[in-house]
Amino acid sequence: MEYTQLGRTGLKVSRLCLGTMNFGPLTSEADSFAIMDKALELGLNFFDTANVYGWKTGEGITEQIVGCWFAQGGGRREKVVIATKVFGRMGEWPNQGQLSALHIRQACEESLRRLQTDHIDLYQMHHVDRNSPWEEIWQAMQTLIQQGKVLYVGSSNFAAWNIVQANEAAKARHFMGLVSEQSLYNLKDRMIELEVVPACRSYGLGIICWSPLGGGLLGGVLQKIKEGRRASKEKQKEIEEKREKLEAWETYCKELGEKPADVALAWLLHNPAVTAPIIGPRTMEQLTGSLRALKVKLNKAALTKLDEIWPGPGGEAPEAYAW
Repeated sequence: MEYTQLGRTGLKVSRLCLGTMNFGPLTSEADSFAIMDKALELGLNFFDTANVYGWKTGEGITEQIVGCWFAQGGGRREKVVIATKVFGRMGEWPNQGQLSALHIRQACEESLRRLQTDHIDLYQMHHVDRNSPWEEIWQAMQTLIQQGKVLYVGSSNFAAWNIVQANEAAKARHFMGLVSEQSLYNLKDRMIELEVVPACRSYGLGIICWSPLGGGLLGGVLQKIKEGRRASKEKQKEIEEKREKLEAWETYCKELGEKPADVALAWLLHNPAVTAPIIGPRTMEQLTGSLRALKVKLNKAALTKLDEIWPGPGGEAPEAYAW
């Protein structure tokens, strides 16, 4: 396994992050335990979850599964950098969601209880809250850090100007601020190259990529359908809309002698701004198969070809659309 620093911090995390969103809804507790055990065996030390995962309001099913796994001992908690999130609605009362100081405090306590741990390594704001001032948010986060309940703070789904707002407000408080941003980023969804990637680079935020396979589209979807696997109506519609690109993509991956999923992950890993793509395995096979991406090396010609198949926004703003 390869490791890197999380943004400008001294914290070392694996180049692949284990996403746990499937634990509970799609993967049983027993299978989830086996996957996490195997992840540790393979050297993955970076696990990502969220208080809303499990998709039953207020229950935090996925965090509970991770917490029960930690409770088995054997150094599991000590070896893992655990990242969770706050923002989503966790109840029907007005303050059981978003980023008020009240909700941040309550949500953190609840996540600690479910995760059966005394601290969260990376506490991520799942979305920007336009109704809560940064003075309030940072005061709440600083309190949690002073109490030893949170070590680092990250963002997720922030625009570049939100990152600037957040870190300038933190700087005024002589506080470290954001150390990471978790964004939608893959070969077909490259919007963050315009402004989020430059902002992260400037402020020293590590980029954690969610949906690195584009919702499965970059994972060899045409071959899977040919083998008889069904896709949802929405996915079938998107496949037809992008069929020409997908055919070129899968043909080129075959020429490289690599699986599409491995090339897609390797492309993200090639970007020096990226800390880790999140792999969200439903099965053990999906977990172990992901490690091949660490060995796939893409030369300049390959990167150029991938840009031709999946063109980005044209570079960074403003040059991408202006002079």
